[in-house]
Amino acid sequence: MAETNQIIFDHKEVAEALIRKHGIHEGLWGVYFEFGFGALNLGDEATKILTPTAIVSVKKIGIQRFPEENNLTVDAAKVNPVTSTKRSK
Repeated sequence: MAETNQIIFDHKEVAEALIRKHGIHEGLWGVYFEFGFGALNLGDEATKILTPTAIVSVKKIGIQRFPEENNLTVDAAKVNPVTSTKRSK
């Protein structure tokens, strides 16, 4: 079997994992990305032609509450329900 080099998650799977990690049990939550933007002129050494270029970086990834359900949201009560455990005597 070939070695796995990449595992891909969709937006909801990332939100579910973060909801569970942080012990969130209620509310609609979805992924959050914070981007950084920059610009510079890149050139080709051979032709000496510069091209204005934009650079986008992903600065932060997280989750945030959403007021209503959409294709990015996960209901924390469904994916991470509160479980009650009773101790036996």
